[in-house]
Amino acid sequence: MEFIDINSIKTNNKYLRLDTDVEKLKKSIETVGIINPLTVNLNDELISGGRRFTALKALGVDRIPVNRVEKSLNEQELISIDENLVRQDLTKIELEEALSRGRELYEEIYPNAKKVAEEDLTLSENQEIQIDTPNEERSFIDITAEKTGLSKKVIKSAIDREERSSNKVKELRRNGDLNASQTNEIIKLSKEDQETMADILTGKSAKEVKDIVKKVNQVGVNATIHEIETAPILPNEYKSLKTLLQRTNKVLAKILLEEMTSEHDDVHSILDQVSTLRMSLDQLLVLASNTNKEQASTDSNALEVSQEDYSNLVQEGLDEMRNTEADY
Repeated sequence: MEFIDINSIKTNNKYLRLDTDVEKLKKSIETVGIINPLTVNLNDELISGGRRFTALKALGVDRIPVNRVEKSLNEQELISIDENLVRQDLTKIELEEALSRGRELYEEIYPNAKKVAEEDLTLSENQEIQIDTPNEERSFIDITAEKTGLSKKVIKSAIDREERSSNKVKELRRNGDLNASQTNEIIKLSKEDQETMADILTGKSAKEVKDIVKKVNQVGVNATIHEIETAPILPNEYKSLKTLLQRTNKVLAKILLEEMTSEHDDVHSILDQVSTLRMSLDQLLVLASNTNKEQASTDSNALEVSQEDYSNLVQEGLDEMRNTEADY
């Protein structure tokens, strides 16, 4: 370790975190000093310790402790990435970019290391950190999992998202228009198809994205786009109703299966709401049936039917709802 003039340090390293809040760090340095010296190369270029540098500069410290290293450019970059991964709260995009670049550098520096592409994490035994394997043979995922505490599957998924995403998908992710779950499905397409489908997939749920991606892989981009553009739009109210009904039916199935009863006062209120819901659902089924009739009457008395006709309409509505759901 040596001490050098803080003004002689060059901070053109793109991985340095020079614009973060360092108030707590300043107080720590004032109390206990610098525990970990900054890392510089032979040209006084800062490799790691950007936040410490910012704090020391703000405190008016003239001479600071550094560790000087003599490393190749790739090794210096990997050191910078490593500090970011271990010490800093990166955005999801920054994390993915750092992991992807770190993987590239690591496999170049350590050619005998297990390649990330060779990591089969579908097997539980491969998800364990291989601490008994020599470091120069361990994969970047394995080393990084040990340093950061992230699981190997999380790290591999992050690298895959960065390396397999098209430029358009990356742009949408940076803007917050796509999340990780959506992107995990989109990258199952070729980058060319991602560019074409990206805007269409924006705003859709991960389940919807998954279904559309599956359709693209089955019939191609053009046919899928045509189907999307010509398909009737399901109103958001129906989407919400579908989700609520799925949850409600699960709860009801459990109550009925276990013949669950209760003396609680709220049961009466719940049953009243169920009764109201039942009438509303019956009316919805009638509406669905009438809507799908080619010559449906628009007369205000159209719903005034006999009990027998009403039962038939309800059954027709049920059939229509099932067919519609199967198509959707």
